[in-house]
Amino acid sequence: MSDLIGSWVDGVAAATVPLDDRGLQYGDGLFETMLIRDGRVRFLEAHLTRLATGCVRLAIPFAATDALRAEIAAASARAPPLAVLKLIVTRGSGPRRGYAPVGEVRPRRVLSLFAAPRMPPVDIGVDVRLATLTLAENPALAGIKHLNRLENVLATREAGHEAVFESLLCNAAGDVIGGTMTNVFTVKEGRLTTPPVDRCGVAGVMRATVLRECARLGIKACESRIALADMMSADEVFVTNARIGVLPVRRVGEHSYDMKTIAPRLRAHIETLDA
Repeated sequence: MSDLIGSWVDGVAAATVPLDDRGLQYGDGLFETMLIRDGRVRFLEAHLTRLATGCVRLAIPFAATDALRAEIAAASARAPPLAVLKLIVTRGSGPRRGYAPVGEVRPRRVLSLFAAPRMPPVDIGVDVRLATLTLAENPALAGIKHLNRLENVLATREAGHEAVFESLLCNAAGDVIGGTMTNVFTVKEGRLTTPPVDRCGVAGVMRATVLRECARLGIKACESRIALADMMSADEVFVTNARIGVLPVRRVGEHSYDMKTIAPRLRAHIETLDA
């Protein structure tokens, strides 16, 4: 049974978009996946800020912010106590086919409301694996949450993915970048490290929240490359996204980690934020 509760296109209840939509045709757009708790979107402003940044980077002239906010509020009012709201903004429908967005286009917004999937047990952590697929580097698209996610799709189709919570991806140099749906952090001697996302990967909302809150809590944190050896020698590893928050990793492949204190402390703190 589908967990879809409702969907809207440009504010109107609908389950389809036009065939000539550039998001469908070319992946020409962006998306945000947001957690709704008790009728309120968590970290809404951070999501909308990232969306606006992505629109600037892709030169999508999205101006319907007020309408979008009203639609998000209406969808949230319909949500169960815990739900997921997915937002897609595409460049819209072009006047003719082809990659170049010639002529006037009107960006299209799509909202889909889902029941939240069950969370894994936080106290015991999750198992993850290393994907064999290598992430390509493209600074023009790095950081933003664009619609082109075929690398993520292929990684989730690899043998072994279905047996773990997440698959981690590396770049061509062998450095860990992040998961198919998460950012990754390592902890060594009390210091947090997360990979930069200036050449590939996604600048996650929860990733930014962790970095910000570490500064407030007096926890040392930085953005720096994480070689596989660095991850395997870490004291702790955890993954993040806006839906799961901070989630400790119990095992990467055959390598296991003790359940330490930094990840649970961060998780408990971030769960209390009025965001």
